[in-house]
Amino acid sequence: MAPQDAFFHHVAGLCGQAFAGRIAVDRPPTQGDPLAGKALIMHVRECSRDTIRIPFYVGSDRSRTWVLTRTASGLRLKHDHRLQDGTEGALSQYGGDTVDVGTSERQEFPADAASKALFQREDRASSVSNVWAMEIEPHERFVYELTRPGREVRIEFDLEHPIPAPPPPWSVAPKK
Repeated sequence: MAPQDAFFHHVAGLCGQAFAGRIAVDRPPTQGDPLAGKALIMHVRECSRDTIRIPFYVGSDRSRTWVLTRTASGLRLKHDHRLQDGTEGALSQYGGDTVDVGTSERQEFPADAASKALFQREDRASSVSNVWAMEIEPHERFVYELTRPGREVRIEFDLEHPIPAPPPPWSVAPKK
């Protein structure tokens, strides 16, 4: 199995499960960091042949969902950010595509052109050099990572101890 297919398969194997995380690296620490001191949970909520949706909860904030998609040339990671009413936030749908095959345990996603334009437009110029990465050590840990010059954030999730599924993310319309 090709490395990207194996990686996707490993993540899809977590479908339906939720896991607690912790900040493993935060360099340099930032004032007002929205992650600091909050419960961090990932929920591998929706899986299809080509797409995995992973809501990422920060305390009671259910605005973030990582969307991992197969493409013709590799994998794509996008960040879907929603307001509490479910509408898309101004800073949403950013991310990038893999530029090499990576490994069955790690994939990297440099910011794509659309994301760079969004970051410029939203006065987030420091984010144009973002590279996101995901790692998985089956049955041990899942990692979400953001790096750019002068900044590194790494969140590790404990795959050995699933937790109860949290409420739906804000991107999911409430049932009537």
